[in-house]
Amino acid sequence: MPVLQVTDLDVAGKKVYVRVDFNVPLADDGTITDDTRLRAAVPTVQWLREHGAAVILAAHLGRPKGKAVAALSLQAVVAHLSELLGTPVQFATDCVGEEAKQKAAKLAAGEVLLLENVRFHAEETKNDPEFAKQLADLADLAVNDAFGVSHRAHASVVGVSEYLPMAAGLLLHEEIEHLDKAANDPKRPFVAIIGGAKVSDKIGVIQRFVELADTVIIGGGMANTFLLAQGYEIGTSLVEKDKLDVAQAVIKAAAQHQTKLLLPTDVVVAPEFSADATPTIVPVADVPVDQMILDSGPDTVAAYEAAIRDAATIVWNGPLGVFEFPAFAKGTQALAHAVAQSDAYSIVGGGDSVAAVTQSGVADQISHISTGGGASLEYLEGKPLPGIACLAQKKEGIDA
Repeated sequence: MPVLQVTDLDVAGKKVYVRVDFNVPLADDGTITDDTRLRAAVPTVQWLREHGAAVILAAHLGRPKGKAVAALSLQAVVAHLSELLGTPVQFATDCVGEEAKQKAAKLAAGEVLLLENVRFHAEETKNDPEFAKQLADLADLAVNDAFGVSHRAHASVVGVSEYLPMAAGLLLHEEIEHLDKAANDPKRPFVAIIGGAKVSDKIGVIQRFVELADTVIIGGGMANTFLLAQGYEIGTSLVEKDKLDVAQAVIKAAAQHQTKLLLPTDVVVAPEFSADATPTIVPVADVPVDQMILDSGPDTVAAYEAAIRDAATIVWNGPLGVFEFPAFAKGTQALAHAVAQSDAYSIVGGGDSVAAVTQSGVADQISHISTGGGASLEYLEGKPLPGIACLAQKKEGIDA
């Protein structure tokens, strides 16, 4: 059955708990360096305010491991969030306890309260029922709009749904709609681009795409494992030797499913992992034993671009090289422009991939930029996400 959506709810005069994803990057001085996730939450919050709800926001920031860490306080987002919403956002210095209860109780229609980092409590990641109940007791209804953490069975994401009917927020619903197009009924040719450091992080989605896509492009550090599996010298490059059998199985599966598997044919190498290292372009058969692969070469990128030009659907997760070093970001940047210029329906997810399209100035040319890295991969892999599975089902005569 289709899940309950926030727009199905009668929220007038009610307090609505909303799990959002405010895990934003912060500079050393505490300023927000990328507000994408804050902006993504605005439509749901504004819809609730416009329909007479008092809004209670719950979120996490970083990995405080169950302890209060001043540098990871959500106080850091209050001022900017207030600007985005056009209304003062109140703040509770804890997500549970007397202060949170009192501020939630006094909250009027249209007002917004942000709770302190839920991960300051170890009970959050343990999905502790009592902790979840304390969060739920602050409100009358619940909404999950945090797609980026919906693959986590945490108290603020899943546990709350045991005590309140929980609906999908506008962002969560949008994510599901877009990802469904790629996961279940993609227009063809379908090209999947999987990059990043490790094969182990993305085994499931690679295996899924080898069966589903017409072309699978492998880049980044994980490509080194595939090259080594084919017998190439990779020098001092990052590699997962314990995943050589996985890489070989993927190569075999691609042949069985007649899926085109594109791997680097030339690479950019350097003697050390450094932004100042001198880059050299070499064929994959000529990688020096004392150098490491840090980016895809121009011939490789040209082959990737050709596949992208012919695509009708593109999914991209993970960079082609060490994107944080300008000398080794050319492959990733070229890919960003190729995806943007394509007429294909395109989905980009994962921090570095999103950063690439943003920094390249082509984000507005991407069909959908996903707010979830791990969550989008697991969804595309076909895994059920706990934060979606727990949502209330849509029924006739809803009176939530």
